[in-house]
Amino acid sequence: MIASVLPTYNRAPLSFVSGEGAWLTEADGSRYLDLGAGIAVNVLGHANPELVAALTAQAGKLWHVSNLYQIAEQQRLADMLVEATFADTVFFTNSGTEAAELAIKMARKYWYEKGEPNRTDIITFEGSFHGRSTGAIAASGAEKMVKGFGPLMPGFVHLPWGDMEAVKAAITPDTAAILIEPVQGEGGIRPMPDADLKALRALCDETSVLLILDEVQCGMGRTGRLFAHEWAGITPDIMMVAKGIGGGFPLGAVLATENAASGMVAGTHGSTYGGNPLACAVGARVMEIVAEPEFLAEVNRKAALLRQRLEGLVAAHPDVLEGVRGQGLMLGLKCKVAPAEMVKAGYAEHVLTVPAADNVLRLLPPLNITDDEITEAVARLDRAATRLA
Repeated sequence: MIASVLPTYNRAPLSFVSGEGAWLTEADGSRYLDLGAGIAVNVLGHANPELVAALTAQAGKLWHVSNLYQIAEQQRLADMLVEATFADTVFFTNSGTEAAELAIKMARKYWYEKGEPNRTDIITFEGSFHGRSTGAIAASGAEKMVKGFGPLMPGFVHLPWGDMEAVKAAITPDTAAILIEPVQGEGGIRPMPDADLKALRALCDETSVLLILDEVQCGMGRTGRLFAHEWAGITPDIMMVAKGIGGGFPLGAVLATENAASGMVAGTHGSTYGGNPLACAVGARVMEIVAEPEFLAEVNRKAALLRQRLEGLVAAHPDVLEGVRGQGLMLGLKCKVAPAEMVKAGYAEHVLTVPAADNVLRLLPPLNITDDEITEAVARLDRAATRLA
């Protein structure tokens, strides 16, 4: 008999009833150090008092009115994002998947309105992950994502990761945009080199192709800058944001320049819940905290500490681990065993991690994790690796 909850997840035998900061607690009182943060979502930890206060204050006033009306909290958050980024305009969604759908629509509508409706192709990359809608899985193109769900949305050109010559060769008069994650998450914590991001921006400028960045996982302070592309000193035309922007409350967004968004007028897109008062009240508080230079400086300091400790961990377990990669507090341990085995060994040591492709174990802790918690986390990972050795 099928379960009452559709069985599409291989869930761990864990069930948490409360959380505080970087810790989660089961009903029996067992505490787990969370290095997954809800897959890079809980950027300020669990039950953060500042976010609880923002949510509670808004919940006592107004939850939902729909986008038929002006929403003050939405306007405030949009203004904050525009002020802090390249963007001129913002559309709010409930998730990264919804942001991907709009980014695709926006790029194609841009060219349609420019009188070049043939320009619908979007270049994407091996190892990418942009969500699980029919459009997003077509963008990824990976067999594990698309098998059994055809026919797929056409118009995506899939290229090898990091092959800049292939990108140049793939651009044709039918190319609308290039869509890429500055740091692949699901693909195995693979940062795109700054030089390659600069080259992509230059290529897009040269050919008028739009550059879409997917910063759903690597954005909102995760790499030590508010958004990962800032390290390369470039800006996109369109950017997808979600996960960390809501600090645990469902929220996503598409940020765009006025030019890139020029085809999107009244009636071309919409969302019932997107940008509702509850989500935007929390998102605004997240922005107030995470966008502060002092906060981001602390992320970088703690990232350096964690990386140093992880390098020592790899050196101590050469039969289990082979390297550290990533940026900021978006780090990956390249494993010589299946990452799922490290995850399972971590459960025994009460530390939570997330597997990824390319034999990588993802470490995505809350951005406000403490130095002592970093020390404790590495100690627990050390014991987990010892179990596997």
